[in-house]
Amino acid sequence: MAGDRVCGDRLGRRHPIPRSTHRGLIGVGRIAGPRLAAVSELTIRDAVAADAEAVAEIYAPYTLETAITFEDQPCPPVEMAQRIAAAQQRHAFLVAERDGAILGYAYAGVYRGRYAWQWCTEVSVYLRQGVRRTGAGRALYQALLERLTERGYVVAIASITLPNDASLGLHRAFGFTDIGVTEMAGWKFGRWHDVLFCQLRLVEGYAEPAALR
Repeated sequence: MAGDRVCGDRLGRRHPIPRSTHRGLIGVGRIAGPRLAAVSELTIRDAVAADAEAVAEIYAPYTLETAITFEDQPCPPVEMAQRIAAAQQRHAFLVAERDGAILGYAYAGVYRGRYAWQWCTEVSVYLRQGVRRTGAGRALYQALLERLTERGYVVAIASITLPNDASLGLHRAFGFTDIGVTEMAGWKFGRWHDVLFCQLRLVEGYAEPAALR
């Protein structure tokens, strides 16, 4: 593919990684593309404990059928409720709802545990199977990144198991740029999987950060 980089792995697979057209884009206020008005039928809101069963149901097929997550077993609703509460303490956990049904969720968490890393956060989004091209993923990410910026985070980091064109497209639309590929990052379904790490700057410059809120 002309103009693209290609990541190879030890098993001979090659994963094209399209170059971002948004390099240098900084700040959620300058993100290209997503508009909540395009999916006005959706409600994006904070997750509550009562959402845990629906969220766990959405997540389960990803654990059992894909390498998008490296977990290999579904998360019980009780544990999912704990994850929701933990994410909301310092980060965020949002759901997309339409007509009373949860279509997807997005959340952020700790990227690394040491003190100096605290202004970086790792972000993820999951949609119910069959929910595609509805704008739910973009609406969730838009709201999530805005919330993280308000709380004082400066960098959002995402990890994408390759290949995953849908996830790459979503992150490119928001201006995420590549950090690099970890080859053989995880073993699942009898083979190795490479993972692309990418980042989005949420603030400009290199000023001293404020305390997280």
